Amino acid sequence: MARHGARTPFLLRLSLLLFLCPGGEWAPSRTLGCASVAVGSPVVPLGSAVTASCTIRSELCRGLEQGKVQITWMLDNEPMAGSQHRGPGGTEVSNLTLPRFNRTQAKLWCWVEWNGTKQRVGMAEIRAGYPPAKPFNLSCVLNLSDYGLTCQWEQGDNSHLPTSVALKWSPRAHPSRCRRSRGQAVTGCTPQGSHSRCTVPRRLLQLYRQMEIWVSAANALGTAESEHLCIDPMDVAKLDPPVLQSIQSIPFQTDCVALAWEVVQSNAHMELQCELRYRAPKDPTWALVTGIVGQAGTTQCCGFLFGTQYHFQMRCRRSSARGYWSEWSLDRNYTTHEKAPTGKLDTWWSTRPAGAGGRLEVQLHWKAPQRREANGRVLGYRVTLSPKRRGRDPPTVCNTTHTQCNFSAPAGTRRVYLSAYNAAGESGATEIILLERKGQPLARLWAVPRGEHSLWVRWEAPPAPPAAYVLEWQRVSSEPGHCSACWQMEHDGAATAALIRDGIEPFQQYNISVYPLYEDAIGVPVHTAAYSKQKAPSYAPKLHLKSISKSDAELCWDPVPVEMQNGFITSYTIFWANSTTDVSSATVNPSLSSFVIRELKPSTLYKVHIMASTAAGGTNGTSLTLVTMVLDDIEIQFLFLSLGLVFVLLILLLICFQKNGRVKQQFWPSVPDPANSSLGKWVPAELQQEPLQVPGVREPGLATISTVTVLERAAGKQPSAWGKEPATETTGTFPALPQPYVRQEGPGTPGRGWAAAEPCQGPGGSGETVQYARVVGDGYKGQQHTLPRLYLRSSSTQPLLLDPSPSPKPYQNLWFHGAAPLGRPADGGCPEEPLATFPLLQGLRISGAEELHDCRMF
Repeated sequence: MARHGARTPFLLRLSLLLFLCPGGEWAPSRTLGCASVAVGSPVVPLGSAVTASCTIRSELCRGLEQGKVQITWMLDNEPMAGSQHRGPGGTEVSNLTLPRFNRTQAKLWCWVEWNGTKQRVGMAEIRAGYPPAKPFNLSCVLNLSDYGLTCQWEQGDNSHLPTSVALKWSPRAHPSRCRRSRGQAVTGCTPQGSHSRCTVPRRLLQLYRQMEIWVSAANALGTAESEHLCIDPMDVAKLDPPVLQSIQSIPFQTDCVALAWEVVQSNAHMELQCELRYRAPKDPTWALVTGIVGQAGTTQCCGFLFGTQYHFQMRCRRSSARGYWSEWSLDRNYTTHEKAPTGKLDTWWSTRPAGAGGRLEVQLHWKAPQRREANGRVLGYRVTLSPKRRGRDPPTVCNTTHTQCNFSAPAGTRRVYLSAYNAAGESGATEIILLERKGQPLARLWAVPRGEHSLWVRWEAPPAPPAAYVLEWQRVSSEPGHCSACWQMEHDGAATAALIRDGIEPFQQYNISVYPLYEDAIGVPVHTAAYSKQKAPSYAPKLHLKSISKSDAELCWDPVPVEMQNGFITSYTIFWANSTTDVSSATVNPSLSSFVIRELKPSTLYKVHIMASTAAGGTNGTSLTLVTMVLDDIEIQFLFLSLGLVFVLLILLLICFQKNGRVKQQFWPSVPDPANSSLGKWVPAELQQEPLQVPGVREPGLATISTVTVLERAAGKQPSAWGKEPATETTGTFPALPQPYVRQEGPGTPGRGWAAAEPCQGPGGSGETVQYARVVGDGYKGQQHTLPRLYLRSSSTQPLLLDPSPSPKPYQNLWFHGAAPLGRPADGGCPEEPLATFPLLQGLRISGAEELHDCRMF
């Protein structure tokens, strides 16, 4: 059952197709069994409205009698909405209106939907377009070879509809004017395919009789005709060209030639009118000779140049017709005979001394003679220092085929002579006066482009009117070359402009100079530069980093070569940017080749590029990446210097720690303690307990030395111990004492007296013996008597003061005061510092001299 139910839709579909379309569904606008489609017009103007209807007869369609029929529309593949209603006789009718039909061709389908299935039941094809356009430019030509009349025309705009075109003709009704004929039109020919030309055969033509000819175009929307052409077919006949037989020069008239030709046999019975044209290979246009009678067969023409090759052509047509000329005949070449060159040559020169010998180096340039003056092919040029005289040829300094010559002439030469020669002879000599360049220059000079290969050079004339001008130009290049054609002469002295063309190329710079020519001198040149056309430079210069700091960067570049500039460099633009800020730029004068970027951020990456600009555009260069420094050079130097100083200090501290004892000895010398010396063993106890008096706290006042007690050891005696009675000897021999040093203030000067005795060597001959002395001072001039003070001298070998370094205050080392204010004693071996200022000896002070042994009063 399931399989049987699955087959039911297919069977229904098949039966519906068979019953609905028994007669085929593709015939438009007719009954298709039980369905029919009708349109208002199958061809409509493009953009107009279209109406259509589809009618379904249910009683004729088995299977649709009981069901509801739904009709839909499709325009090609696009659904369209129509209106459906029930028609007479139980039919279902759907109407469709398209307000604007904008397709040139489309198919309109009618569909029936029954039980969920759509089927096409009818179709109508609709075309849209325009009426045919009017043909124009109708022309006809009669070919005398077969006497067929070939006409051609131009068709108008496409009508988008099938259009039939035909060439029609009829006998001319009115002989005086051409108008639409009321007679029966005869179709002359129909073009093949899409061509706009066809040929009327000879059998349909009436020669030597006026005919009215036109083109007719027709389609479903209308008919159009071209303008009527009324002609006699023989009037539009195109003859065959004549044949040139010979061309010869006339000996007596050297600039004239005689030509002979022959017409074809089919044109021999007609009266012909012919034209002749000729030109030289370098001529841009043809020279035309008219009014030649074709039946004559010969003619003469004059005004030809000597020694010049010409191309000749000829054509003909009927004299009484306004028809067509024949084609031009085949070329025939002819070269006229030569004669000696004529005229003067344009020259330009420069001179300079040749060094030793007093000779003159001359560089002479000239222009080749014009074709009218050359009178043939120039074989060479001759330069002499004197004119040619009858029967005598002057010596030749230069004989060349070029247009320049360098030669040496005697000093003082003012004139040279130039002539050209060909196979027929030599021209008259052109006199060249070698004038000095010291005349007045132009007031102003400038140049503007006229085209890509030419320049207008304009100037303001100098105060004195010149006879002519010489313009000189040369392309600016890194390797300038010589160009013999880079100058020209302007013979009009009143001219203020000249056009230069030779060697001018776009995007190249040219230096232009203009020299005024006077009767007795040549003017000083004025220079200018110009381009015939400019564009952006071929490339921009490459940036180089010259120096950089934390806020500045100096860039440099090489200028763009002049060949690659393609115009005048107006400026260089420097662009720079980091990753976080906008792009900054600066414009640089084109004469500069370096630039300093300022106000940069320290330790920042920047990208920099340069743009070279002309009046026609700019070109960017490659990017340069740079990073600014953290510190400037001065800061880096200061940092390194500081680090160096710190390093030196560290080295010194390390040395100090390594050499601790020696450094300590240098800065803090070891001062011996007298209390712990051998002297302390024989100093009385009461002396040890006596307070130390420092020189800074001594009583002020004046003192006078009254007694100097010197302790010394007698020869051969040993010093007794402290506390024992010394031997009573009032006299005796003492060993040699050191020279005492005694200083005493003057009698009238307040102060304190002091004295010192300082031996240089001990009694035992040892240099380490130190002797001390006590200075006893009395009151001065009635002052209160004070106890006498003694200084003892000891021959102790204890090294008390061996280190010359000063001791920290309040103690003072005697050896640091070795330089006395008043000088040294005569022996120079003892210090001059007063002993009263030596604090260590304060501990050696004793109460009296009676307990001392071996002393003597002075």
